[in-house]
Amino acid sequence: MKRLRAALPLLLLILAGIVLFASGAFARLHPEHLVAHQRELHTQIIEHPWLSRLVYVGVLTLATATGVPGTIVVILAGGFAFGVVDGTLTSSVGLTMGSLILYLASRYAFGSGSKHPPAIVAKLHHGFERHPVSYTLFLRFVPVVPFGLVTVSLAWLRCRLLLFLGATWLGGTTMLVFETSIGAGLGKALSQGERIGPRMLMHSDVLWPLAAIALLALLPLLIEYIARRWRSTHH
Repeated sequence: MKRLRAALPLLLLILAGIVLFASGAFARLHPEHLVAHQRELHTQIIEHPWLSRLVYVGVLTLATATGVPGTIVVILAGGFAFGVVDGTLTSSVGLTMGSLILYLASRYAFGSGSKHPPAIVAKLHHGFERHPVSYTLFLRFVPVVPFGLVTVSLAWLRCRLLLFLGATWLGGTTMLVFETSIGAGLGKALSQGERIGPRMLMHSDVLWPLAAIALLALLPLLIEYIARRWRSTHH
């Protein structure tokens, strides 16, 4: 009963995520749907600037805290609705708040940890124990592991709260620059009559942010290659 009580906040978040995903709410944030209601959307944002941003932050906070797969759809919609700069700044608030909620719920559920952590945590444990600050920043900056999974893993590893918040905000905001740029680019391309498909990926406003994310994803391979070359030349 005690373990169930500890896991209850995390279980409620998972349940909320399932309900949110099953409700089809993310379908309303699809780029084509947003373009179809573009004039109405921008009118609402102009007439209710603070309320529209608060609603958006709330939706992104909920999506991030529950770890649903559709979080990226919310972020792209933010880029479409608010533009790159405003969308990035607004999204960083929701992303950080949602991550904090998931982190605290996970820390409460895991307690003092376990002798048998999940496989993903076991893989991260060695690097985290040796260099907790640089490793936490690395996990947040490089999009190799899903954002929510990194949050849960850092909670299991009992990452310090201030380090977690700093790395989440800094790394998350860096990724948001590219992701909101893609959202803004998709909106611009669709407004110009493009249809969603492989051809749209070649639109310059979409292609360059995608290329930047791809380069970040390849960063671990580059680091491993450089480290292997360095070890071979010093032995």
